[in-house]
Amino acid sequence: MAQEPGAKLYSPELLMLAVSLADHPMQGEYTHTASARSRTCGSTMTIGLDCDDEGRVRKFGTQVSACAVGQASAAIMVAQLEGASLRQIRETHGAIADWLAGDAPLPDWPGFAALEPAKAHPGRHEALLLPWKAALDALSSDAAKG
Repeated sequence: MAQEPGAKLYSPELLMLAVSLADHPMQGEYTHTASARSRTCGSTMTIGLDCDDEGRVRKFGTQVSACAVGQASAAIMVAQLEGASLRQIRETHGAIADWLAGDAPLPDWPGFAALEPAKAHPGRHEALLLPWKAALDALSSDAAKG
């Protein structure tokens, strides 16, 4: 799906996604945790994850202090995070980075099309990648498999 000329970055859909993060707070202890920070806008995200015996995410929580793009990206990621593996998260992170660089189509992660207008705003690219980087860092920090 090609971005419409003049597509609005802070659309009602993006803003609703950002608000939905309140449904996924950090609660208790997690086996895997990591924080990531965007150098361009200062957005931050901490994620906690627990995985099953096969290395798939079974429980998670987030603490996000980010612009609406970073919040919406986190909301899109966590909406499909349960059951995801390190490999799936790594591949999606790579697909997003390639897409932002102009080298690939829109990433194949449910709901990601809502972030398409952010591609035209390079200052928001790191915020868009922030949740994926935090999840990768958390799952790569020790023996997480996937």
